[in-house]
Amino acid sequence: MSQLPALLPYPAGETAMYVPGSFAQCDRPTIESFLAQHSFATLVTTSAGAPFATHLPLALDSTWGEQGALVGHLARANPQWRDSEGQEALAIFAGPHAYISPAWYKAEAVVPTWNYLAAHVYGRITWLHNPDELLSIVGDAVLQYEGADGWQFDAGTEFAKKLAAQIVGLRLEISRVEAKWKLSQNQPPDRQQRVRAALESLGDENSRAVAEAMRQWQTHANG
Repeated sequence: MSQLPALLPYPAGETAMYVPGSFAQCDRPTIESFLAQHSFATLVTTSAGAPFATHLPLALDSTWGEQGALVGHLARANPQWRDSEGQEALAIFAGPHAYISPAWYKAEAVVPTWNYLAAHVYGRITWLHNPDELLSIVGDAVLQYEGADGWQFDAGTEFAKKLAAQIVGLRLEISRVEAKWKLSQNQPPDRQQRVRAALESLGDENSRAVAEAMRQWQTHANG
């Protein structure tokens, strides 16, 4: 399993997501794929001693620095950028999640729980103001979500120049990552199979996605 070098474990004493060892996801390609698939993130910084959060899409630039960077943009009217330059910021990526009924365990002394996938990405944030860089960020985002055959963004128009004046770009240089795949790993294999089967039978998108994540985890665990 490919580890995230210098990202895990966290330095002692730093605040981090609670991740029991059995739930820790440490495979770098898996995490990078997760960040791309669930790219609508929550960016958290601190303003006047209080948390400040913005919901926005973030793209992983794996070529930046030693660990890569997250790149995106927000409205210039959003005050988050004004007093957070150089801060250690947190980007939260949430994946599929599902309620787990104790009835599925077929056992006594059990309680409901929730299975889910999530990743926390930490790093120093830099706010970007160069118009060419901003339009490049927007263009890359359009290409990512539209594809080569979709709507095209023309960075050379007057409209694009006006747009650049109304947004601020960001680069979060990744210092550490923690990913949690809570998929009933703390339950015996027979219960895991029953949970997975129950989720598959529900048929909704979240339940199917969690069931598939459980299948992949179990396949890897069994070699």
